[in-house]
Amino acid sequence: MAAIAVLLLPGISHAQRLPTRRDSLARESLLKMPSSELDLNFFTRRDKTVSLFFIGDVMSHGAMMKSAFEMYRKAHPEATRDRHECYDFSSFFRPIAQWIASADLAVCNMEFPLGGPPFSGYPNFSGPDSYPDYLADTGFDVLLTANNHILDKGDAGLRRTVDVCNRIEKERGVRHTGTASSEKDLRERYPLLIEKNGVLIALINFTYGTNTGSQIPWPRVQRISRAEIGKAIERAKEAEADVIIALPHWGIEYQMQHAPAQEELARWMIGQGVDLIIGSHPHVVQDIQVIDGKTVIYSLGNAVSNQNDLIARLELCADIRVRVRKNGQTVIETPCVHYLWCTKPGMIDDSYTVVPVASFIDRPEAWKQRDDYDNMVSTYHKVQKENHVYEENNPSGSH
Repeated sequence: MAAIAVLLLPGISHAQRLPTRRDSLARESLLKMPSSELDLNFFTRRDKTVSLFFIGDVMSHGAMMKSAFEMYRKAHPEATRDRHECYDFSSFFRPIAQWIASADLAVCNMEFPLGGPPFSGYPNFSGPDSYPDYLADTGFDVLLTANNHILDKGDAGLRRTVDVCNRIEKERGVRHTGTASSEKDLRERYPLLIEKNGVLIALINFTYGTNTGSQIPWPRVQRISRAEIGKAIERAKEAEADVIIALPHWGIEYQMQHAPAQEELARWMIGQGVDLIIGSHPHVVQDIQVIDGKTVIYSLGNAVSNQNDLIARLELCADIRVRVRKNGQTVIETPCVHYLWCTKPGMIDDSYTVVPVASFIDRPEAWKQRDDYDNMVSTYHKVQKENHVYEENNPSGSH
């Protein structure tokens, strides 16, 4: 369905482009057509474009919750830990907030349930409702909920997570996918169809499994099932989606190279009609592969977390342009990836904050702890050497 973009020659803008032989032939063909069949808007119609922005795993480790609570309590001494609103996450994505907000569609993996108080971290997560509200405030348009931690608080926690996400969707317009409350809801969310700038995007989110099982049929977490994934792809085609994007939660944790099982599934999905694959779960950046002209980003790594492994603190965001030409052809431009570094309280800010490496790699003075700057630089070079994923361009909003 989609093709890798061919760049225009330097110095020739869209407005300056001279008519090609293809344009001339198309014009001649149109002139020979009966007037009743003419598309009179063909030569004046413009390409439709949409910008997509993806980050990886948004975690809710206990230390992160403690820091967010302490930040809130500075201004509100009466705060108590069991109240959803008593958490301040505002520093988490502040340095990249412009990138998130400027994208036409920004997507993140919400790797925790909203099970209600008491809020908890690893191994059984439960985040406050103010956390996804913060993600909505920052500019995220889609929350992915199919991951191994979504059932950490059991069926009741999953049900409450879906209810809260439905509330945010209704009040804020922020969509969610990966879980569904009923058969009807499943058909509407799997795939999740979103139209932006006249471009119809299909998102298919699923997980390899969950840490805790479920005892009820609904709500349901979407898992790796070729039969179900195939049905979702077919529904996307029937809806005439311009681009189909698979968002699997898969792979082996802390491995910077993808596993054979990931590639096998990726090749199958591309063969079924998927145009782009962007994965999560390993908590580290994995390699990127092009299969039959389609890009597979096996793992973006974390987005924000309290993990101590240095390779788990280096992560990617992906900035992608999709163009639908006036003849109906969909073009996915080569994805632009950008490395991020998750800093902890006292390293740059008073709480957790994610910084773009390229903007901070020559700024050691920005750190309160110089050794963390050194960790970022050494990890940045180590990971690139291991997985050969390099930055070549900047995401939207960075220039």
